[in-house]
Amino acid sequence: MSGAAAAWLSGGRLHLQHGPIDAVLSAEGPGRAAALAAARARFPTILPELVAELGALRRPLVGGAPFAGPVARGMARAVAPYGDVFVTPMAAVAGAVADALLAEMIAFDLTRAYVNDGGDIALHLAPGARYCSAMMRVDGAETGRIDIGADDGVGGIATSGRHGRSLSLGIADSVTVLAHDAAAADVAATLIANAVDLPGHPAIRRLPAIELDPDSDLGPRPVVTGVAPLDRGARARALAAGRARAEALRAAGRITAASLTLGSDTVTTGPLFLRRPAHA
Repeated sequence: MSGAAAAWLSGGRLHLQHGPIDAVLSAEGPGRAAALAAARARFPTILPELVAELGALRRPLVGGAPFAGPVARGMARAVAPYGDVFVTPMAAVAGAVADALLAEMIAFDLTRAYVNDGGDIALHLAPGARYCSAMMRVDGAETGRIDIGADDGVGGIATSGRHGRSLSLGIADSVTVLAHDAAAADVAATLIANAVDLPGHPAIRRLPAIELDPDSDLGPRPVVTGVAPLDRGARARALAAGRARAEALRAAGRITAASLTLGSDTVTTGPLFLRRPAHA
């Protein structure tokens, strides 16, 4: 495994890469330089910390056994509320890494900052600051806009689905979740995406996760490898199952909002700062 690398991107953004971790950081405000330097100094220690506890992180939590590393502890906290379903701390890894890097940055005077770890974003907004972003379908069409203010209580945005970096138990093209931090959004997006499904439907192809990735924390569980075209009714049933899961998580206070996309259809739950495009 090669060592951690850092490079500057356009707009003063910092790109950090180490093994599977690939993050882009941005900061605004008087403490910008110091904040990015602090994150850059912390970054090379994160992957070795995770590797040291990787075996336990790939298994469901048992008995609340503590983890040594702060990122691993953040992953465990994020999945701890989900004892009713199969999930391992790995479901929160990208978000927890983003949270850890942002924590280094917000010790300094910043008006706005984010860490985007492969699409899972930890976000800091000072009073009066906003963060806006478009959400896109796999074909490039816009499905909605995120417009977050400092008072909205959102510190994390995460996206999951069968087209992402990880294997999925469900058929969602994408599920974007807003939550209080990135680790919480990450695990919730994973579980909501898993719930967008049509069990036993002949259009859906699946294989055991270990046949695709021998190191997968999903083990022999069947993950989606392909979906033939579905009619509108089938898409609506799958999205309804996912939306029910998202609304239950909103009711429990675990997420703020979610947007679920399958094919040409998108459904949402949550406040108006997660909104559909004007032409929809």
